[in-house]
Amino acid sequence: MLQPQLRPLLSRTANICQNLFGLNIARSYAARAKRREKEENATAVVRVENESVVLRTYKPRTPGLRHLKRPINDHLWKGRPYLPLTYPKKGHSKGGRNNSGVITVRHRGGGAKRRIRTVDFIRWAPGPHLVERIEYDPGRSAHIALLTNQANGKKSYIVAADGMRAGDVVQSYRSGIPKDLLDSMGGVVDPGVLASKTCWRGNCLPVHMIPVGTTVYNVGSRPTAGAVFCRSAGTYATIVSKEEETREDGTRVMTGKFVTVRLQSGEIRKISKDACATIGVASNIHHQHRQLGKAGRSRWLNIRPTVRGVAMNAFEHPHGGGRGKSKGNRNPVSPWGIPTKSGYKTRRKRNVNKWVVTPRVRNMGKRRAKKSQ
Repeated sequence: MLQPQLRPLLSRTANICQNLFGLNIARSYAARAKRREKEENATAVVRVENESVVLRTYKPRTPGLRHLKRPINDHLWKGRPYLPLTYPKKGHSKGGRNNSGVITVRHRGGGAKRRIRTVDFIRWAPGPHLVERIEYDPGRSAHIALLTNQANGKKSYIVAADGMRAGDVVQSYRSGIPKDLLDSMGGVVDPGVLASKTCWRGNCLPVHMIPVGTTVYNVGSRPTAGAVFCRSAGTYATIVSKEEETREDGTRVMTGKFVTVRLQSGEIRKISKDACATIGVASNIHHQHRQLGKAGRSRWLNIRPTVRGVAMNAFEHPHGGGRGKSKGNRNPVSPWGIPTKSGYKTRRKRNVNKWVVTPRVRNMGKRRAKKSQ
């Protein structure tokens, strides 16, 4: 009965009581553990291309912690995901195999157990949705947000926007403008008022409703399909132009079928005016500046080692053989002999802007016209 009462006493008093009465009093190290945790978890400001990136560093108690740097994401949910929206990842796909068991993606295998999160990239459900929490998704670099439809209580996952927190309310306007919003504008769609009431972070809209110059992510390509562009961490696109005309009363009306957007790679692309896009930037913007710190952490992420071709044997790679220092004056190629540099088949033709006419293509057209004459 005396032991719980003597625990809060000072260490000197506890030693005296232990010597006098023979009591074994357990000391509490909670304060010391908290102090050690604060000492080990520090922040470092990394300068990357004139940009200040704040990352969390650790006191190098082990070699694996010396170079470990992580983005500060203290707002993430600490528990398990919403299980009805997940299913386990297992089988050949975890090791980079196809349905025949042949390796189609190299350097995959092992790693921790994962559950695939079913993320809603279409977002047809209208009405306000409450953000329950922001979660880590092992299957993608960006974070995801758990939403609850306030009309029917149905839950869904979406890719979270940068700055989105629990308690926010987001909506989707893909199914049309709500009647209450249309009545608030007097029954007439005013583009300026509509943009001020709908273009909020995390809202999903058709691209023809988004003003020019707005930053968006989760961009679609077709009217009825989901998002296919700018879905990874920190990516975004910009609405460049829309095919509009100005009426006599000064209002601008969409006349064309396409909207021009600039993707993260700098590519200018035309997408359908009814394609979806979400306002904001994809979350976890400092993901590219992280450092894993040790090889084992890469293995936890289902990534196997990558071996240089010059370090292989001659029958394993075109660069193999010899003493491991030279590839025999051969141009860089893949393990199957395909050139990997100099722009040879490194970009698919369908990604090239076909509507941009270069001087070389224009001259080729003139030569063909002369030959036909």
